[in-house]
Amino acid sequence: MVITTALRAAAPADRESVVTLLVQAGLPAADITAAGLRDSFVALDAGSVIGAIGLERHGVHGLLRSLAVAPDWRGRGLGTALVEAIESKARALDLRTLSLLTETAVAFFSVRGYTAIPRAQAPAALQTSVEFTTLCPAGSTCMYKTLD
Repeated sequence: MVITTALRAAAPADRESVVTLLVQAGLPAADITAAGLRDSFVALDAGSVIGAIGLERHGVHGLLRSLAVAPDWRGRGLGTALVEAIESKARALDLRTLSLLTETAVAFFSVRGYTAIPRAQAPAALQTSVEFTTLCPAGSTCMYKTLD
């Protein structure tokens, strides 16, 4: 069997697959809409979504959303490729920073240049987002990265 993986911008038609992947990974998916996938990427194998990452724009700040890789595909570099794609997209959109909230991936993001900060120090534009106010537990680690 030949395995073919690809990374591409998410399309509205990917919503159901992305939501399923996020739910399987224990990540919030209640607010994922087809239109909300506009700044997202998916990783595919033979046409099936095996990874996803999203980006919310808040002025010059970005909120990295919901990095997920299917269990059978973890450890193969897809998470890193998805993060690199979203960072490249954020730079192309002239965003200055990326922030995220995580309960489980502090080490993964630390290696990629993200720093844990107190949640209250995240850019004010992000503090009113659904991710900060509703979806992610108060105990989530907030991480921050300045984009070059």
